[in-house]
Amino acid sequence: MSLTSLRAVNVRCLKEVALEPAESNLIFGENASGKTSLLEALFILGRGRSFRTASREAVIRDGEQEMLIAGVMHCEGRDIRLGLRQQVDQPAKIRVDGRDETSPAALARCLPVQIIDPDVHQLVEEGPGVRRRFLDWGVFHVEPKFLDAWRRYHRIVRQRNATLKSNNVRQLDVWDRELAAAGEALSGYRGTYLEALSGYVGELGKALLGTEPAITYKQGWPEDRSLQEALVESRARDLRLGITHPGPHRADMTIHLAAKKARSRVSRGQQKLLGATLVLAQLAHLKAVKNLPAILLLDDLPAELDSLRLGRLRDVVSSLDAQLFLTALSRKDLAAWNCGAVFHVEQGKVLSVL
Repeated sequence: MSLTSLRAVNVRCLKEVALEPAESNLIFGENASGKTSLLEALFILGRGRSFRTASREAVIRDGEQEMLIAGVMHCEGRDIRLGLRQQVDQPAKIRVDGRDETSPAALARCLPVQIIDPDVHQLVEEGPGVRRRFLDWGVFHVEPKFLDAWRRYHRIVRQRNATLKSNNVRQLDVWDRELAAAGEALSGYRGTYLEALSGYVGELGKALLGTEPAITYKQGWPEDRSLQEALVESRARDLRLGITHPGPHRADMTIHLAAKKARSRVSRGQQKLLGATLVLAQLAHLKAVKNLPAILLLDDLPAELDSLRLGRLRDVVSSLDAQLFLTALSRKDLAAWNCGAVFHVEQGKVLSVL
């Protein structure tokens, strides 16, 4: 499976770009030329959202009213067309394989995409929400029941919160039972996934960092309680504040390196390599479990890693069978990666040079 064509119109500084990628692609050019915007277009095509902003409309080129991102995936002997059109003050229009879709999940199923960029340390350093999104992307791709379970759980949380705000105590027993069942199921999918992922994290972490990281799942309520029990114990506080406290919406993933909690006790450089390890482990697990190669975006690696660590990362990435898109200031910065296609970006224009 690979992306064989990409078209991006009015994506930040990119007015209109069309390219035919290879399995490994180098994109080079000066800062602010549009390299990262090209990666952003690829990410949106596979996620329905940007990795740089929470608003798709913020990605639309200044002075324009809409953007379009479209591509063709070659998968199992046939081409699948997919695209997203975002207009100002309008919901996005998503189309996959000739069908109109209402959810970005339809894009994600066809085009699994991950990124290692200068902010990858946020997987380690930032709050639990970043790590939950990371986990959920992985579970989504390997557990067919996960998306329905996730949607059901969050719908019930909203309903219970509304009941708390209305102080309708009689209804809480009903919502507690519903929430406990949905939350236990959701948490079970995440826990099973993280247990399987941990082996890949240890192996790849040792290759990149010289020591094995350890990851554990925190379910979002006390380990010695059922979710039903935790909800009952938290009811008085929940009623007072009008919000549900225990549950998988508060889950987290703890990361340790050399017996140290990585979030607060390792250097920024180690955090970046740990973040990269998590992403690569996720792709390795996806390939092993589903035989599903992904697209990996690697943004500005030479500015983030020294030559030794860059070489280690190259060795790990080469074993993943992922379609690669790499950016750098100069073509020579990543000459050792032997990319099949090279693109030069200058003032929002993209030119194939190989």
